[in-house]
Amino acid sequence: MSITLYHYLILAAILFCIGIYGILTSKHAVRVLMSIEIAFAGVSINLVAFSNYITPGTLAGQIFTLFIMTVSAAEAGVALAIIFNIYKNFRTVDIDKIDLMKR
Repeated sequence: MSITLYHYLILAAILFCIGIYGILTSKHAVRVLMSIEIAFAGVSINLVAFSNYITPGTLAGQIFTLFIMTVSAAEAGVALAIIFNIYKNFRTVDIDKIDLMKR
């Protein structure tokens, strides 16, 4: 049994759905950040799988995945800095309890 495009797409869909579920249901800021990273991993698997199976020999999917990883690392750094500042000011990282910016 060989691994086909279908297997990669199922894995990517599962990772993306887990990430979206975590984003929508979690109240903890760090969990939301980790869920975003999981969703990005699902998208990256899709890009590499389509690049490999539709146009073999090209590196378009891998290059886009490198861009996603770069943006993801920058997003994680900025988000963690924001989360640390929120914790320093409010002593919580519960998203529902932080409503100062709504006013």
